[in-house]
Amino acid sequence: MGEDTWLAERFEQQRPQLRAVAYRMLGSLSEAEDAVQETWLRLARTDTAGVDNLAAWLTTVVARVCLNTLRARAARREDPLDVRLPDPVVDVAEPDADPARAAVLADSVGLALLVVLDTLAPAERLAFVLHDMFGVPFEEIGALVDRSPAAARQLASRARRRVRGQAPAPDPDLTRQREAVDAFLAAAREGDFDGLVAVLHPDVVLRSDGGTARARHSTVLTGARVVAAQATTFGRFSPFARPVLVNGAAGVLVSAAGRPLSVMAFTVTDGRIAAIDVIADPERLAALDLDH
Repeated sequence: MGEDTWLAERFEQQRPQLRAVAYRMLGSLSEAEDAVQETWLRLARTDTAGVDNLAAWLTTVVARVCLNTLRARAARREDPLDVRLPDPVVDVAEPDADPARAAVLADSVGLALLVVLDTLAPAERLAFVLHDMFGVPFEEIGALVDRSPAAARQLASRARRRVRGQAPAPDPDLTRQREAVDAFLAAAREGDFDGLVAVLHPDVVLRSDGGTARARHSTVLTGARVVAAQATTFGRFSPFARPVLVNGAAGVLVSAAGRPLSVMAFTVTDGRIAAIDVIADPERLAALDLDH
C-alpha cells in the first residue's frame, strides 16, 4: 500500500470525529465540511513522518481551521439577523433498539447548547469544545490559542459557566422527551393555554429563525405564559407535523404539499420543555436532507 493510500484511509477513519469537532466549533454543516476538507488538504501537504499520533494531529488541525473561521466570522459581523440558529441535524426516522444507533444519538449536541456556544469568544469555544467534549489536554489547547495551559483552563472554565447557566441539560430518556413534546402539540392543537403552561418550564425560551425571507418569524420569547400564548397559533399546523429527531432529541417537522415549513427542536428537562428552537427559513430548510 502506498503512502498516499494509507494516509487517505487513515483520514477517512478519522472523518466522523473531525466532522463532529468542526460542527460543534462552527454550528454550520457546510462550514464544518469545508473545515474537514481543508484539514485533508493540509495533511496532503505535510510530511507526517514525525507525527506520532495522527488522530490527535488531525483534531488539532481541524480545530485551528475552525478557530480561524470563527475569528473571521467575528471580524466580518456578517449576520445582521437578530436570530440566527445553528444548522440542525434532522433524522426523520425514530430510533430503534440498535445499540450503534443509540450510541450515535447519545453523542449528539442539542441546538440549545449550540446557541450558547455561538455566544462564546472563539478561544473560549475552542477550549470548551476540545476539552469538555473531546478530552484534549490543556497543553495542546494552549498552544492553539497562544496561551499557557493555565490560561486555556480558564477559557474552558468561563465557557463552562456560561453553558451551565444558559443551556438546559436535556433528559437523556428520548421517550420522556417525546411525551412532553406530544403533550405540547396536543395542547396547542386544542388551544389549551393552561395545558401548554403546564408542560413548559417557567423560564422556557422560544427562538425562531425565519431568515431574510420570513423575517417576521424571527423572534425570541421567554417565559411559559408568553410562549404558551404564541404556541396556541401552532395548533393550525398540527395536522402537518410529524415527529423527527433534531440533533438526537425529540423534534417536529412541519410540512405541507411536500414542502417543509419549519423544523422544531425541543429541549426537555425534568419532563418539561425548557427550550424550543424553530427554523422556518425556506432557504435553510431546502438545504436540509429531509427526504430520508
